[in-house]
Amino acid sequence: MSKGRLITFEGPDGAGKTSVIEGLVPLLENLNQTEIVVTREPGGVSIAESIREVILDVRNTAMDPKTELLLYIAARRQHLVEKVLPALEQGQMVLIDRFIDSSVAYQGAGRGLSKKAIQWLNDFATDGVTPDLTLYFDLSPEIGLARIAKNKKREINRLDMEKIEMHQQVRNGYLELAKEFPDRIVTVDATKSLDEVVAQAFEIIKENV
Repeated sequence: MSKGRLITFEGPDGAGKTSVIEGLVPLLENLNQTEIVVTREPGGVSIAESIREVILDVRNTAMDPKTELLLYIAARRQHLVEKVLPALEQGQMVLIDRFIDSSVAYQGAGRGLSKKAIQWLNDFATDGVTPDLTLYFDLSPEIGLARIAKNKKREINRLDMEKIEMHQQVRNGYLELAKEFPDRIVTVDATKSLDEVVAQAFEIIKENV
């Protein structure tokens, strides 16, 4: 049994997860007096980062949805055993930008792959590890994609190039997950200002972890 706490951050593209996590770290360090580990999926360790480059490369438009899913799952496994589980065993609080729910939302709802198959692959890759808490940052795909277009520092990846319909399906997938797992997933209004979203996320974590 892990000693630490695993908190995941989910949401459509442009929801601001990364910025929120950056704002939360100093608040959580003061609250818990414990080391905070911030990481991301796909990525977080060298092998998984290499897989990330393949997945998100704008040149890889021929990638089959099942290939995409399996690459995400492979990156997840390596990241988990190499970085996440050791940190949890040391009693640290781990914040992951995307985790198991992203596969259900993007490859399940977005790509139309079998939700049952995705859940099995997630369980296989994680040995059943689930977050203690998941914050889902909700906003419309129109707002999210507009934010991406305005952020000149953010590199456009292969998923950003998908049609608006796919991004709407992803959001619907997340909303369904939030209904399915209300004890784990808490929805945050990501349309508010960054300071407001950080404050709301901090209160949720204080109450639930």
